[in-house]
Amino acid sequence: MTLVAMLSGAGISTDSGIPDYRGPNGLWRRDPEAEKLVTYDTYMADPEIRRRSWQMRRANAARGAEPNAAHRAVAELERRPGVALRVVTQNVDGLHQAAGLPERKVLELHGTTHSVVCTGCGARSAMAEALARVDAGEPDPACRSCGGILKSATVMFGQPLDSDVLGRAMSIAKACEIFIAVGSSLQVQPAASLTGMAAEAGARVIVVNAEPTPYDAIADEIVREPIGTALPGLLRRVAETAGDV
Repeated sequence: MTLVAMLSGAGISTDSGIPDYRGPNGLWRRDPEAEKLVTYDTYMADPEIRRRSWQMRRANAARGAEPNAAHRAVAELERRPGVALRVVTQNVDGLHQAAGLPERKVLELHGTTHSVVCTGCGARSAMAEALARVDAGEPDPACRSCGGILKSATVMFGQPLDSDVLGRAMSIAKACEIFIAVGSSLQVQPAASLTGMAAEAGARVIVVNAEPTPYDAIADEIVREPIGTALPGLLRRVAETAGDV
């Protein structure tokens, strides 16, 4: 059994209509001000930012997005004999699970947009419920339990990652025999450092990304072709050769 670890970033979901952040047409390049909407200190301090954030969530392309060929290829790899797959994702869209990948095989480093959390008492509830309140006229809905500020259950800029989730991701990176970084700029730490950990532990590292990354120099293979067409073939090849690793 070959342990294959995958780190997936925004680029794997662009074919599902979800824009990435740092690519040539990324959200931060098109609208630098949008970064304020997902910066924790600004969000907590400025009611106007929170109101704009809720409107952004209403318009979020991920709400109606469907898995694309790349997500389905990852789910297919998980079902192949001789492969033990673990996916560590920087994405918050839930499309790996929607494609059929079991929940237990996915670590969401940056949380999920499908839930909201109270910054006061920690209560969690469905994003759909909060957005229904926004639609009904609440521009900045408060926690029903304690009146605290609600936010999406994602890790905003300025917030630390969940230490348990990060620790599990690091263990996977150090234990895998093949590490595939897909659709990530590999610029956001500590997620990007998983690539270096895998390489140092002796894993074969494959980088699939349209733009150069800081970790290209340590990669055994670099794929620049579009992810939706390149990844299915790459993963079939990985499955066929897994026993030889």
